Amino acid sequence: MHASLEVADIFRAAGPAYRSTHAGHLSLHQLKVMSAIENCRTAALGGHIEACEDCGHWRIAYNSCRNRHCPKCQGAAARTWLAEREADLLPVGYFHVVFTMPAEVADIAFYNKALVYDLLFKAASETMLTIAADPKHLGARIGITAVLHSWGSAMTHHPHVHMIVPGGGLAMDERRWIASRPAFLLPVRVLSKLFRRLFLARLTTLYDAGRLDFFGSVASLAERGAFLRHLAPVRKKPWVVYAKPPFAGPEAVLAYLSRYTHRVAISNSRLIRFDDAGVTFRYKDYRRDGAKRQKVMTLAADEFIRRFLLHVLPRGFHRIRHYGFLASSSRKDSLALARKLLNVPAPRPQESGEDPADPMPPCPYCGGRMIITETFERWRQPRAPPIHHGMIREFTS
Repeated sequence: MHASLEVADIFRAAGPAYRSTHAGHLSLHQLKVMSAIENCRTAALGGHIEACEDCGHWRIAYNSCRNRHCPKCQGAAARTWLAEREADLLPVGYFHVVFTMPAEVADIAFYNKALVYDLLFKAASETMLTIAADPKHLGARIGITAVLHSWGSAMTHHPHVHMIVPGGGLAMDERRWIASRPAFLLPVRVLSKLFRRLFLARLTTLYDAGRLDFFGSVASLAERGAFLRHLAPVRKKPWVVYAKPPFAGPEAVLAYLSRYTHRVAISNSRLIRFDDAGVTFRYKDYRRDGAKRQKVMTLAADEFIRRFLLHVLPRGFHRIRHYGFLASSSRKDSLALARKLLNVPAPRPQESGEDPADPMPPCPYCGGRMIITETFERWRQPRAPPIHHGMIREFTS
């Protein structure tokens, strides 16, 4: 068992054969993602030398690829994003709502990711905003942070949107804050019906405009009658909208966001083994409860890579979006108004004289401050610093 097995190790070992076998069937974007993950924090991307000002310990730090699909790069991106979002939190309960499209629609989305994923965002957010604004329910303008996940735990194609929603919103006349009930935000059955109607109406509009592509298992749906027959069953069955109980305070909201916003199809921590049998990893079977939910699966390396690449998002696609009073265009003013109505102070702005956080971890031997002493370009190795008393060489990758 390899204690530090990474997706990059699997791509480096099995990626060349996979690219050769599937030549002509991989997009340029998928190839670039594979290359970025393989080269992340290696000499291929260059780097720098960090040295301790006190004891002289030094280490080589290779550059990150910063690709949003790379399991190694998402931690830093999540921390930066969370620091910005922390100031947006209000002292109210927060709800977690999930919108999922049925398998019949997910099959169409597989070949039309940019259009159908965008439709998923728009239909789900409009559903929430419409029902929340209805005086029969909340009668308020709510705020939403939405995150797209396209995978199930076993990396199968399972598009769904996670939403974090404050428990209440601004009255339509903006004169008061309307709080939701402590353990209830909006009725999921009502949400499900409107979500289904909006989504299917707009999906049909996309079809009639000739904007959808049909290949592989759904090639026959290019004929309009077949397309309508394919959707007929999902017009009658409930669509899954799930609302979890509210979080226990703003800290719990941030902890959740840190796990979900910058997640990729599989994290390195779930990998167990990579050998001739394939890639073995942990996953959750959500049909089971308790200890039986945790399971282990082994996939051939070729299939593991195929599943990972299913979740490479279209270039430029935004997988984190904000709606309602959290929409970028009005967030600052709306949050200021919400705090005024809730009678809570605004967060203290960072003073210009404050020193920014040191991005480099301290010396692991004496806790001293690490400074950059040399940088080197891609595919180059650094010059070794002169050895003196107390200096320890350490290479990081």
